[in-house]
Amino acid sequence: GGAVSFRPPAASATAESEGPWRTRSENPRERLRSFSNRAMPPERRSRARPDRRAGARPDRKTRMRPDDRAGAGPGGPFRKAAPSSQRKSPARPRAAAAVVAAEEERRLRQRNRQTLEEDKPAVERCLEELIFGDVEDDEDALLRRLRGPRVQVQEDSGDSEVENEAKDNFPLQKKPVWLDEEDEDEEMVDMMNNRFRKDMMKNASENKLSKDQLQKRLKEEFQHAMGGVPAWAETNKRKTSSDGNGHLIDSKDQPMDLFDLDESEEDEDDLLQRTGNFISTSTSLPKGILKMKHCQHANAERPTTARISSVQFHPRAQVVMVAGLDNAVSLFQVDGKTNPKIQSIYLEKFPIFKACFSANGEKVLATSTHSKVLYVYDMLAGKLIPVHQVRGLKEKIVRSFEVSPDGSFLLINGVAGYFHLLSMKTKELIGSMKINGRIAASTFSSDSKKVYASSGDGDVYVWDVNSRKCLNRFVDEGSLYGLSIATSRNGQYVACGSNCGVVNIYNQDSCLQEANPKPIKAIMNLVTGVTSLTFNPTTEILAIASEKMKEAVRLVHLPSCTVFSNFPVVKKKNISLVHTMDFSPRSGYFALGNEKGKALLYRLHHYSDF
Repeated sequence: GGAVSFRPPAASATAESEGPWRTRSENPRERLRSFSNRAMPPERRSRARPDRRAGARPDRKTRMRPDDRAGAGPGGPFRKAAPSSQRKSPARPRAAAAVVAAEEERRLRQRNRQTLEEDKPAVERCLEELIFGDVEDDEDALLRRLRGPRVQVQEDSGDSEVENEAKDNFPLQKKPVWLDEEDEDEEMVDMMNNRFRKDMMKNASENKLSKDQLQKRLKEEFQHAMGGVPAWAETNKRKTSSDGNGHLIDSKDQPMDLFDLDESEEDEDDLLQRTGNFISTSTSLPKGILKMKHCQHANAERPTTARISSVQFHPRAQVVMVAGLDNAVSLFQVDGKTNPKIQSIYLEKFPIFKACFSANGEKVLATSTHSKVLYVYDMLAGKLIPVHQVRGLKEKIVRSFEVSPDGSFLLINGVAGYFHLLSMKTKELIGSMKINGRIAASTFSSDSKKVYASSGDGDVYVWDVNSRKCLNRFVDEGSLYGLSIATSRNGQYVACGSNCGVVNIYNQDSCLQEANPKPIKAIMNLVTGVTSLTFNPTTEILAIASEKMKEAVRLVHLPSCTVFSNFPVVKKKNISLVHTMDFSPRSGYFALGNEKGKALLYRLHHYSDF
């Protein structure tokens, strides 16, 4: 009965007003918005901008008006009014002007950001939130995330409190320490093929060491060279306190002064700013391994193939004398590198059997293998003085002799058991002494008051220089034939070498009182006759050698009477037959003379001076 009226859907009416009729589902832009709204979480969806239909888009200049932001404008969505904190604040005191300016600047940035956000589609805004996070209300958080961690720098005094607060919020991170993964791997270090590492080996089994073991060995070598841990390497600093009387006392209970404390700190600072040799040695030489270095030959600037018969260091200068069967006596400056030649003296038809400095080092005495003449070379005057005849001396050949440590006497070994005492100043005979058998070797005591003479029968005679009387005669234990004898500089030891390779070390007091003294130690490292014996000036080393076998030389540590295991290096075989040896005045160098005409030179690192 009644007429039925038909109304098109609301969407159709809306579509007709916009233009050609389309359903919402057919519009691509509307489908994209619908998809983005479904993809966003509910709390994000509420923030999305309301749909804008075609033809209802307001003008951009109209949106920029403040009244449209405060409320709903014609043709635009409703917007939340700006908070009261963003409104223009009344005038404030001058002290807060900087804070107000910063707040106003932040409000303007936020208003501009909101304006730009309104122009973006919902999909773009959703993707930005997924990537950068929800930073709509905090632009500083986005800046911090984009910049990442940074090192805090010194703030400028002119920055505002808000900017300083933003700088303080940046996380501070230290730079990571560089660690090499290969360093953590356990790697063995070859010790044999490196000449510096080879010296640090204690035995043959240490041909390879780990890095930790090598580091520990280097630390031990450094502490040994320094005589312990140096003060500047100690972790515990020197502590001072007061004793109640106004005086400072350090950690070792030693009184200090304020001026001394300041000077010590200045000295330490000055020490760290300079370079040089500040190594201090220990008081005593350790046994086992002797740290030494093979230097350039002492006579490298004057090479020869003749046998070296004498090598001796000058008692007061850094000079070494080398003499041999080539009729020449040469002086060299010892520096361990080039050893430049100072002077050479050639004696025609005079193959030198022995050459020796005088006690004061001003003269050189030399004898030949087949001559009765004794040559004396005065280095200060540059004159060579031959001594053809000694009054009262009937020897046909003068070969072996000794100079007393005080420089007063000259002892000449004769034949048939005689040895003669001469005045060093006038070269006149003072007196003669005789022992049973043949004289094998003789030497003075350290105080020049006694003479020790070793006979071919194995006995040792002790004579008084002033009275020329025999004080004692004792038997060298186990010796059938004596070849060499030496006394220490400190007057403690007497060493006797025999033809069987045994070296007996005696206490000097027992040699003066007993007929059969017991040796402190018998060194049996040599198997042929011991022809050379030499104590070093500090009485810590005894050098023994035999000219009958190659490489037959050893260095004995005193007072332990043990042989240093690292000398000589048997594999190199560069020593050959040793005929003479000597130590420098402060034991810094050790020299050997062999039959090949080379004066081998070694630097002993334990001793810092020449």
